[in-house]
Amino acid sequence: MANFQGMARKLCEQLRAAGIQDEKVLRVIEQTPRHQFMPESLAHKAYENTALPIGNGQTISQPYIVALMTSLLLAQNPRKVLEIGTGSGYQTAILASLVDEVFSVERISALQYQAKRCLKKLDLHNVRTKVGDGWQGWQSKAPFDGIIVTAAAARVPEALLNQLSSEGGVMVMPLGETRQRLLVIKREGDDFTYRDLEDVRFVPLVEGDPE
Repeated sequence: MANFQGMARKLCEQLRAAGIQDEKVLRVIEQTPRHQFMPESLAHKAYENTALPIGNGQTISQPYIVALMTSLLLAQNPRKVLEIGTGSGYQTAILASLVDEVFSVERISALQYQAKRCLKKLDLHNVRTKVGDGWQGWQSKAPFDGIIVTAAAARVPEALLNQLSSEGGVMVMPLGETRQRLLVIKREGDDFTYRDLEDVRFVPLVEGDPE
């Protein structure tokens, strides 16, 4: 899809109109080939502002949500970020273009393998991925300046709160089952503040052994 940047530019215009203001995030979205992170049969829809299936019951997130969550995280200038739910690797690629280090956990090994291939193809070498239970985070690499969760949890995972930097660490995540809300959680020492933003729709964050 040689002309993807023209379509990506139009997508970014839609995101601006929807309220995304962080130009660094928009520039990276414009430059990132989203079509490479999804099945070839859906590539013609890659630059529509919609979530799409990627197999294994998972989706590649809507570009608006990727841009919004990334912008919320970047507002705190994180350098080291944990992503829960690698999925297609698209959100990972956006983060890797904007922060120093990304550590990403995926519970489905087939998706993690495919995402690693896509990230390598784009020469994004500041990403470490592993197959694991996202509820447990990545303790050996903690603390993290920022954590982004790309699946909806029924409750805020305690392990992720503990892995946030105590000096202004921020987590952006969807919370809820029937109704999901996007939260921004900020840590200062042992205190956490919660900001509730808007309704969202994500696949559930499954707890337990990886597949």
